[in-house]
Amino acid sequence: MGFSARDVVPFTQARANLSELAEQAKAGAEKIITKNGESYVALIDADRLDYYHRLERERIHLLLLEDARRGLDDIAAGRTQVADAAIAGLQKCRAKARG
Repeated sequence: MGFSARDVVPFTQARANLSELAEQAKAGAEKIITKNGESYVALIDADRLDYYHRLERERIHLLLLEDARRGLDDIAAGRTQVADAAIAGLQKCRAKARG
């Protein structure tokens, strides 16, 4: 979703017109409130914010599933190590890097 100039509101104007801006947000508009000429906060409908959060959780779940799939592929291909040996190797590398 793109933003137009009317979607960007200075903080002082937002404070004076909060009720009107809230009604616009409830109707579907998203407002960027600026402070000192820079983006500060966004004003959006609470249901839309909830929707965005659900999308983010779904995205995280998909990433976790992809990581699990890659892990299973590694196991099937024999690309495994004993955990204790792998941790010892990492600790050795870190110790070398520190100097």
